[in-house]
Amino acid sequence: MEISQITTFKNEHYELLLIADPNRKLVAHYLEHSVGFQMIEEGKLVGVLVLTPINQTQIELKNISIATKLQHQGKAQFFIQFALKYAKQKNYQEMLVATGSTSFVQLYLYQKMGFRCFEVKTNFFTDNYADPIFENGLQLHDMLMLRQKL
Repeated sequence: MEISQITTFKNEHYELLLIADPNRKLVAHYLEHSVGFQMIEEGKLVGVLVLTPINQTQIELKNISIATKLQHQGKAQFFIQFALKYAKQKNYQEMLVATGSTSFVQLYLYQKMGFRCFEVKTNFFTDNYADPIFENGLQLHDMLMLRQKL
């Protein structure tokens, strides 16, 4: 696997980003202030990761997406380890990540990688997304914020 910085976000990047965050307008907005990375395997795009600086000490893992057919193979863990190392090298002291309260697989992954919950943003998804989002048979309402000291 090869990871490189994205200089221009193309449709193939958006296809992956929208798997993790279906609001194209919100994605486009945070990409303006972020650094993106792509994971390439055998010449094909398999994943995208976006980091957004919050301030001089905090950076947020804003979006991570692995192609659906290639999920559950350790690629996301590898990508998160890359992101943590990158953030440390840039002298950030803390990384944040947000996920849905019904995103059980993602929540497990982030906690497995050392992130811990510190805030709930009640009704974030019902207030900010025009269409309801359903995961695991439940309507998504709340956002969970997690963090890890670097």
